[in-house]
Amino acid sequence: MEGWMRRIDFWVRRGAAMMVVLLLVLGLAACGGPSESQERPAPPPPPVTVLTVQTRDVEVVREYPARVHGSRQVQVRSRVEGILRERLFEEGRSVNKDELLFRIDPERYEIALLRAEADLADARASLNHAQREWARYSNLFAEAAVSELEKDKALTDLERAQARHAQAEVVVADARRSLGYTEVRAPVAGVTGMESLSEGNLIEWAGLLATITQQDPVHVRFAMPEVDAAMRGVDERSRRAKLLLPGGLEHPRQGDIDFTASVIDPRTGTVTARAVFPNPDLTLIPGQFVRIQVVLRLLEEVFTVPEAAVGQGRETTHLFVVDDENTARLRPVRLGPVTDGRQIILEGLKSGDQVVINGQAALRDGMPVNVVETVHDDAMEDAPKGDHVSDQVSNDQIPRENPKLEEN
Repeated sequence: MEGWMRRIDFWVRRGAAMMVVLLLVLGLAACGGPSESQERPAPPPPPVTVLTVQTRDVEVVREYPARVHGSRQVQVRSRVEGILRERLFEEGRSVNKDELLFRIDPERYEIALLRAEADLADARASLNHAQREWARYSNLFAEAAVSELEKDKALTDLERAQARHAQAEVVVADARRSLGYTEVRAPVAGVTGMESLSEGNLIEWAGLLATITQQDPVHVRFAMPEVDAAMRGVDERSRRAKLLLPGGLEHPRQGDIDFTASVIDPRTGTVTARAVFPNPDLTLIPGQFVRIQVVLRLLEEVFTVPEAAVGQGRETTHLFVVDDENTARLRPVRLGPVTDGRQIILEGLKSGDQVVINGQAALRDGMPVNVVETVHDDAMEDAPKGDHVSDQVSNDQIPRENPKLEEN
């Protein structure tokens, strides 16, 4: 029994010694950890791309969807009744002003003119007779050969003959005018539509015969958001406009904005406007969908940066500017509008500042940076341009009212 007790005591002492050694090893390992972490190197400064900014004059340009309209759309109507004898134009062809389009049967109006001319001849003969009678009675009255009553009667006959002659002249003029209306001429130069009635039909007074659309120049109607309308200047530069055709081609001739509505459409929040474009080659077709570029305003001595470079804080917008010690500094700025994908900066920068345009997402104020590329404003001008803010205007906001019709 005493032997077993000695053996148990031996193994207990041995286990305790091994536990002490294990605790010493773990303690030394724990003490060595902090020294190794303190020896780790600091992370390198983040790489960034900077833009060296300079002041410049910037045109604020917007682009809107638009629709082409003829500058004038005229309804050609008959001014007399009769049988339509002849159509003298080809439908869909351009016609000149005063070109003969239709001929209405003139027979009844020729007869009416002959009758009116005969009545005029009779009235002229009566007038001549009355003038001779008046001259005779005037002389006789001077010689006391006739009474004053007879002289007054001769004067009255003369005045009545003059009135009948004037009335006959008016009837002749009206008959001649009606006869002239049997030849229907183009009131304006333009492109003809389809005829409404063919030859042989009875035409009533004011009956529609055809429609002429004047396509040179054309009107381009569009709608601009109220913010853009408020920004738009009143100088000659703000009247200019360019036209982009389907497929991205640019119309070779510049237009002028000749009308801007004085009220805002409460349904869309837009202002209706119209521009006039020359169209001598008739390449612009009424009803065609196009896009129009408008210069809203010229901003002088401002800066421009890519939109992505601008950060938004809780209270202000800001940029990161790299100083001479390669340290990023947060710079509050005042923004202007966006044009051609570039954000205009009105206040907060000065010429020569190096603005971070790439790699700014993880930056904090006062953080050291590694400038890997420096871009100048001139190089940024050649970069692809972003979408215009005005592209947010939907096609549903294009003015679609019909042009005012003029009757001939």
